[in-house]
Amino acid sequence: MPKLLFSKIRIYEFKDLIRNNKQPKLLDVLMSKNKQKNNIRCVLIQKWTDADYQLQEHLMLGLKLSDLLKNQDYLAAFRSFLETEYSAENVDFWLACREYKEISPGKCLYRAAEIYEEFLHPMAQKEVNVDHHIREKIKRSLAKPDLTCFDEAASHIYRLMEEDSCPRFHKSEVYQNLRNTDRNPK
Repeated sequence: MPKLLFSKIRIYEFKDLIRNNKQPKLLDVLMSKNKQKNNIRCVLIQKWTDADYQLQEHLMLGLKLSDLLKNQDYLAAFRSFLETEYSAENVDFWLACREYKEISPGKCLYRAAEIYEEFLHPMAQKEVNVDHHIREKIKRSLAKPDLTCFDEAASHIYRLMEEDSCPRFHKSEVYQNLRNTDRNPK
């Protein structure tokens, strides 16, 4: 149910309060106050759901990293963008950790050693930027790895991509072109 807000202030002052980009509907209401008639503007505001806010945020800011990683087209574009930034190993590591969580416990030892050698070993070709303490903790857990041994490193890399790489990707021409083709399919 829409709410009505009454005030003597002008409509342009309301625009900052309303997250909706559409113009609010204006109703001129004649009200009496202390037996005097004053012109008061009334603004009709519709309630927004969380989904409405997320859609508006997506249109203004771009997809969240979690959505980028779920969509194959955006993931491929994001990975190619990270290659130009010399940080494609971050998304590769995060994807390897996600796959690792889905393997059977019997294959953990072999796959954990592979991931460590490929991404976390100090001389790895695709070494990711994680804290020394996290690296050592994972190295100790390799003797008896479980499905959560890479969680801390994966969340660290995810945060790094979310705060650093993803905002730059949203500004890139690759993302803008992909987003425009999604909006205007032929």
